[in-house]
Amino acid sequence: MMIGLAWSTLRARKGGFIGAFTALLCAAALVTACGVLLETGLRGDIPTERYADSPVVVTADQNLHWTKHKKGKEKVKSKPLTERAWLAADTADRLAGVPGIAAVVPEVTFPATVFAADGSPLEGPDGGPSWGHGWESARLTPFTLRAGTAPAADGDVVLDADLAERAGAVVGSRFTVQSTGAPATYRVSGIAAPDGRDGLPHQSALFFSSAEATRLAAHPGQVAVLGILTAPGADVGQLKKDLKAALAGTTAQVRGGDARGPVEFIDASKARVTLISLGGALGGTSLLVAVLVVSGTFVLSLQQRRREIALLRAVGATPKQIRRMVGLEAVFVGVVAGALGAFAGLGLSRWLHDRFVAAGAMPRTLETAVSPFPMIAAVLTTVLAAWAAARISARRPARIRPTEALADAAIESERLGAVRVTLGLLLAAGYVVLLLVLRNLHTDAAATPVTFLSVVMAAVSVSLLGPLLARGATAVLSAPLRLLSPVGGRLAASNNRARLQRVAAVVTPLTLAIAMTCTILFVQTTTSHAAEEQVAAGTANADYVLASRGPGVPHAAVEAVRTVPGVTGATELVRTVVRAGQDKFPAQGVTPEGVDRVLDLETTEGSLANMRDDTVAVSAQAARTKGVGVGDTLEVTLGDGVEIRPRVVAVYERGLGFGDLTLPHSVVAAHVDNPLAAQVLISTETPGTPSARDTRGALDAAAAAFPGVRVLDRDQVEAARRTQQGTQTQVNYVAMGLIIAFTAIAIVNTLMMATSARAREFALMRLVGMTRRQILRMLRWETLTMVLFATVLGTAIGWATLSAYATGMTGTGTPYAPPLTYLAIVAAAAVLAFAATSLPARLALRTRPVDAIGTKE
Repeated sequence: MMIGLAWSTLRARKGGFIGAFTALLCAAALVTACGVLLETGLRGDIPTERYADSPVVVTADQNLHWTKHKKGKEKVKSKPLTERAWLAADTADRLAGVPGIAAVVPEVTFPATVFAADGSPLEGPDGGPSWGHGWESARLTPFTLRAGTAPAADGDVVLDADLAERAGAVVGSRFTVQSTGAPATYRVSGIAAPDGRDGLPHQSALFFSSAEATRLAAHPGQVAVLGILTAPGADVGQLKKDLKAALAGTTAQVRGGDARGPVEFIDASKARVTLISLGGALGGTSLLVAVLVVSGTFVLSLQQRRREIALLRAVGATPKQIRRMVGLEAVFVGVVAGALGAFAGLGLSRWLHDRFVAAGAMPRTLETAVSPFPMIAAVLTTVLAAWAAARISARRPARIRPTEALADAAIESERLGAVRVTLGLLLAAGYVVLLLVLRNLHTDAAATPVTFLSVVMAAVSVSLLGPLLARGATAVLSAPLRLLSPVGGRLAASNNRARLQRVAAVVTPLTLAIAMTCTILFVQTTTSHAAEEQVAAGTANADYVLASRGPGVPHAAVEAVRTVPGVTGATELVRTVVRAGQDKFPAQGVTPEGVDRVLDLETTEGSLANMRDDTVAVSAQAARTKGVGVGDTLEVTLGDGVEIRPRVVAVYERGLGFGDLTLPHSVVAAHVDNPLAAQVLISTETPGTPSARDTRGALDAAAAAFPGVRVLDRDQVEAARRTQQGTQTQVNYVAMGLIIAFTAIAIVNTLMMATSARAREFALMRLVGMTRRQILRMLRWETLTMVLFATVLGTAIGWATLSAYATGMTGTGTPYAPPLTYLAIVAAAAVLAFAATSLPARLALRTRPVDAIGTKE
């Protein structure tokens, strides 16, 4: 019986369920997109390219392992390394005699970029990497010569056909190649290509002689991979078992099939971890926002059906039957909206993938994983959220006594249930607790999820306590409204005071939108601004910077500028990520000689002047985390897994701008995939004087000898840094922007539902003499009141959250919020609110009052 009644209600009141349908559809799309991101991180394919003809490869262990003790149990934890781990070349000796092997091919991989005749670097296809290898490993793909000969001398190179075409190269051409050392000119001895193609889909390949490749790889006695070529008829499965047995007792790993791709594309493996954390954080936040929005939509929908529910109670319907009917209605809507939204979410996930690739946060080599699981999870989540929201919203209408039902339907009760008030106060207290926790979180990975959870928790509290808050707000704003507009303002104040539930339902998504948007945008600006200030202050002694349009600045260029008259110091900077124990820290490598004269890290203990090859300087945050100080030894695992034990010689404050660990350049450069300096800081004797022009000219001349290297002044460096930071923050803006868009849809959805349901009210007003203009003016005053109310609440929540975040991350407690950006957020929310109110009101006022009075609710 209830199923039939629920279905009949849906058919008869399609318009009344459009708002809930829209909210659920958007929620399902958002959950599906987040699920695809998460699944891609967990099991997205990374197809191999270079090792296509080698069914099995042997590599070093690309993970860091440690044992975690908890409740008397031991559990081995693993995290991927941030740089390529290299394998001892003599590991090949262990494989001699393993049946089924036709050849063991050593492979070295290192950055190698060809510069065109105009001095521009030639990247890989679609902006991908360009790698150098030894010619003996060309058969792992396999590459075969289309023209010329294999590289026989150290000055020879073979280019893949795609790269050769883009460079305009033929056999005998000469090109400058920038690899791990000084740039050098090589003769194109041959042009090669994989079978049936001109090049690899996502990378360019350059092949050198074996001796030259070993020198350029800069890892003597080590290889990146041992490629295993199998004998005809060999069983690959049995071969893998035999290889593992031969390598027992070592850390070498045997990889075949899909496991080869992650070894070839280390950046794709790192992107998996990023997507898992991003998908989980975004999915969790999206789910909480979705539940809040959907609940508000159903609350408003049931408020508009009070008369209908009252009649059902008056004719004998029990509370259980009312709740069951409303729950079934929600299930019907949730199934349809969830299914459609789940399919829409697949398109949304593809859009996200393209945006992440364009922003450089996700390589093209990591393929999106698509399965039914995110869609199924989205539908189930949507249906469950709809059912729970509807059942909770129907509790009060269903419990009222039949004799009071019609009176309650006519007059909105101002009284809130004790459970609702208690829960709202508990969530408000929980929000305060989260703020206290947030003040003591000093890493972005830990602080970001708590930041957004805090905003959602505050918004839920506002939703539950909304009528109480609305009562206070309307009381404060009533007098100004009456003064500003004796007719429209007075009516607006009376309507808001009489319909506190409606005001609260509208204010909640507005508050969430303002608070969430401010938090998303100003979290980025707060950390970026603090980092910029630290970098600007820390490099104040650097008059110029060497930068490169190619893979980096070679050490030879640094030596060249050091000989320029007037140059007092040149410090190389190379970036990496290391671990100290289980904690991950951004780190930099710097040239120790004269670093204290060029770089000011705001040292509080020790001195950078004491930096040597076996030392490290740490930020105050890293010092607190690891409990170390000057003179202590810190265990550090470098990006490629090599462990060192440097002595702490300094503690500094500017970790946000320069990284938490500062190590000698030579130590870091030997353990990263790209050892070239990201930039070189240069100090001179005579900045700002006439002789400085001669120094700048001499620097430009010295840099001109190195393709792609250029000298930048401080203004140019700041502009480049802002561009780079803008690219890095695009990922968070794109991802969290979906939640902003969802809350914007919720604003429009809620306001249109609330306004459309007042057609009878508008008709009565017109029958007693009010004009369309007066009614619209009244609505504008009502909307203005709600926008002001939501702005105050949203700003307060956003500012309190950002202040706690800034305390933990920057130590200042003051977030950086550009005023124009803030005003744009508030203006956008106001425009949405006024548009979503005005449009349905104008449509409702087109109907004759008599006809509107006769329509069903």
